[in-house]
Amino acid sequence: MIQNQLLRMDNVSIVVASLDESISFFTELGLTLEGRAIIEGEWAGRVTGLPGQRVEIAMMVTPDGHSRLELSQFLTPSTVSDHTNAPVNSLGYLRIMFAVKDIDEMLTRLIKQGATLVGEVVQYQDMYRLCYIRGPHGLLIGLAQPLGQ
Repeated sequence: MIQNQLLRMDNVSIVVASLDESISFFTELGLTLEGRAIIEGEWAGRVTGLPGQRVEIAMMVTPDGHSRLELSQFLTPSTVSDHTNAPVNSLGYLRIMFAVKDIDEMLTRLIKQGATLVGEVVQYQDMYRLCYIRGPHGLLIGLAQPLGQ
């Protein structure tokens, strides 16, 4: 029997247009800035296949400390495509879902940060209240409020 070699998922990375705006938004959501750095050099280009890249990253961590979101703003080369406003049935990166205590309160706070509601807040059975929002520069983010806990 082959033993599972997967240890964990370290992070999800999103390329953003403005690191400062994205940090502010995800801080309001409840994540904490763990660190910020410039990533460049020959080794970095070898990993990503983008020689000469220079990227500023910010690592955000969830309140439980188990999940991380890496926000990346490419300084060079420039971003070459943008699918942040793609419809929800597009292939590839779609959304990040966060569990929240009070979806209505969170929506109020995030709308003040520029978020917009995609559809409407709906209840799924007796389990969740759910919605999608567009965050900074059109990023699709899901919010889920567990019910009955």
